[in-house]
Amino acid sequence: MKKTCFVAEVLLVVALATPTLSQDSARRNINDQSVGATAWFQSSAEAQALFYQAYNVARLMLDHDLTAMKTEKKRAVIVDIDETVLDNSPHQATMIQRDSVFPAYWKEWVNAAKAEALPGAVEFLQYAASKGVEVFYVSGRTQKEELEPTKKNLVVRGFPFSDNAHLMFRTDESSKEKRRQSIADKYHIVLLMGDNLNDFSNIFERKSVTDRAAEVKRLKEEFGKRFIVLPNPFYGDWESALFKYQPHLTPDQRNKLRKESLKGF
Repeated sequence: MKKTCFVAEVLLVVALATPTLSQDSARRNINDQSVGATAWFQSSAEAQALFYQAYNVARLMLDHDLTAMKTEKKRAVIVDIDETVLDNSPHQATMIQRDSVFPAYWKEWVNAAKAEALPGAVEFLQYAASKGVEVFYVSGRTQKEELEPTKKNLVVRGFPFSDNAHLMFRTDESSKEKRRQSIADKYHIVLLMGDNLNDFSNIFERKSVTDRAAEVKRLKEEFGKRFIVLPNPFYGDWESALFKYQPHLTPDQRNKLRKESLKGF
């Protein structure tokens, strides 16, 4: 009788544990898919070159605007923060190392205020400031919880205009359009810089993979002129579009949709 009860208990434990093991395995699979992107971002000279290239182009376009464009408004440059001016790849690496997924460790990472500046970012924004151009940081980070540690991080790295008037963080909605418009009401916006198409215009928001590509083609003359894109292989609306903007997918479902998006020959 005791042996029968013991076997039943073992089977029950295994049955209860199986979903958790499956979830853990799927989570590790998601992280395994991010290893290459994270290693590239942290280790490749090509990644550094792309950032320098973007900020060099930005300087050329700013100089052109200063000499060719007459405006009564004061000039401004709008930049995103994450993977545009600050490097969050250590947070990505930590999630991989600890078999976790976002938002694990994000609060701790932000509060640590130790993200490094991405290549070329400080130099370009300091140059813009020296020309009388103001810098606005329009970010998806939250106003209530993330403003102060982010401001500390930006100040430590030497970013100009790292003050409450120029840090425009998320409050009640994730879209950045109203914040951009409030700047445009008072300033001539020379450049918008970001790693996500939503950093440039709301026309990209919640669009399908096909529609996002169509909008990029339609606005192709803006890229490298008014819109400057920075590389981010980790996350973004490019992936949300793959997931059809479904926020509660399981790791297995995410993996399935990622693989279904691949095009072989």
